Amino acid sequence: MVNITYGLISSSSNAASDATINPYGTDMIVLQDDDSTLAPFDAGDIGWILTCTALVWLMIPGLGYLYSGLVRRKNALSLLFLCIVALAITSFQWWFWGYSLVYSETGGVFLGNLDNFCFMGVLGRAVPETNNKLPEIVFATYQMMFACLVPAIVLGAACERSRVLPAMVWVFCWTTLVYDPLAHWIWSSNGWAFKWGVYDYAGGIPVEIASGIGGLAYSYFIGKRRGYGTERILYKPHNVGHVILGTVLLWVGWLGFNAGSTFAANLKAAMAAFNTNLAGSVGGIVWMILDFRLERKWSVVGFCTGAIAGLVAITPAAGFVGTPAAALIGLVAGACSNLATRLKVSMRVDDPMDVFAVHALAGAIGTFMTGLFAQASVAANDGYAVVEGGWLDRNFAQLYKQIAWIAVGTGWTFVVTYIIMFLINLVPGLHFRADDEAQVVGMDEVEHDEFVADYAWFHRDIEDSWHARAVMAQNQRGSEEEKSSTGPGSGAVTTGVHPVPDEEDRRGRPVDPKEMQKRGRGEGGVHEDDMEMAELDQAEEQRMRR
Repeated sequence: MVNITYGLISSSSNAASDATINPYGTDMIVLQDDDSTLAPFDAGDIGWILTCTALVWLMIPGLGYLYSGLVRRKNALSLLFLCIVALAITSFQWWFWGYSLVYSETGGVFLGNLDNFCFMGVLGRAVPETNNKLPEIVFATYQMMFACLVPAIVLGAACERSRVLPAMVWVFCWTTLVYDPLAHWIWSSNGWAFKWGVYDYAGGIPVEIASGIGGLAYSYFIGKRRGYGTERILYKPHNVGHVILGTVLLWVGWLGFNAGSTFAANLKAAMAAFNTNLAGSVGGIVWMILDFRLERKWSVVGFCTGAIAGLVAITPAAGFVGTPAAALIGLVAGACSNLATRLKVSMRVDDPMDVFAVHALAGAIGTFMTGLFAQASVAANDGYAVVEGGWLDRNFAQLYKQIAWIAVGTGWTFVVTYIIMFLINLVPGLHFRADDEAQVVGMDEVEHDEFVADYAWFHRDIEDSWHARAVMAQNQRGSEEEKSSTGPGSGAVTTGVHPVPDEEDRRGRPVDPKEMQKRGRGEGGVHEDDMEMAELDQAEEQRMRR
């Protein structure tokens, strides 16, 4: 229990023995643990940060919808699930020891301790990282959303070939050994990067580069998808509507992500929100124009991807730079990330969600440009921050600090991520990569036996769908023979393909005859893995014969 009252401290001292409290004020006044100091908290600031907490939470299902829309439908539900389960696992980890490892009051320069293990003592203490403007429970809850988002971003690299169980184990280990140290270094008042004076407003390294480089290491370790480099994976997103929905949820959440990182409802929060929206808008337009240059089409997916690249890049800079710099950051990030999507070919890595180009590279661009365009006057819009600024303020040494921070974050993330995956993969039953058959059938059916939509009548069951196509081919041959035997003048009417009205899949759902006709003619609706389905069916038939 804490001693709480509402009012306004009207005296110059916050000492409990000397303070005078006006009962008509609206501040929440909390007696601190030392029983000698009162901490006034503005109810508007608390309400604003709790609202931002909810906005950042929405980014996680938004990320899931974005990923699920970009992949083939047989893997869509798996990515949605990985994002949501990452939220649940990291929430537990943050309560268990994550928060204490990052923000414990008596932590060291490298990592915190377990003083706040299982949230012990986390309630009404005024947090110095917020200039004592928030009670600790509000601050801890808001920061938990950041921790939950990062491993979910990384798991885009698990697309279409990663098993679920080892990925869930990985989330807990990775958050503890990669995210927590990075966050402590830059955001805890005890961290070495914070003390050194590095500028990273809302997570250029612990959020963006950590997720992008972590995804790169995940992709390298797990290997390429079956059929990589062939036409079998040259597919378009199965649901662009989900891509748009995911982008919208991410964009809205990003306003709370950056504007809430001021920890108060003030001018700096408003500036961060405006910069965030501006950089995302410019990034989307630039990416879309670059794609139009090649395709002569206005790509919706390209616009959404560019917007995310702009949002990523402005994350470390939103509270330090003015609006012209925000627009420039969005432009550079959108252009560079677009061109960098081709790097994965020369890097020989299968990165289907472009996590490296959109998160790691854009995050590095934003962190670097913060060292160029950070302004002391912008940072001071919260009323208390004092920084020396970047090159615009003739603080030339700041750029070197930013570059060093990028290098440290990149190296730490890649090496530790790869080691974690190597060790988990040695445990029996926790190998990351799904076998070839699972990749052909789809992770949704193999890992969940559930689907993002009911398309069973279309192409879910390997045996029956292949059997249906065989029947269609046989009927078509019979139809052609009938047509040739009757002759052109006989008046006989042929349909070309005889539907099989009683055809059902393994789950008892009828196969649509019109769809079967389309399959017989080779028109739309043919699944991208028909050849692989046939191979598996033949292999199964051979096993049955043996």
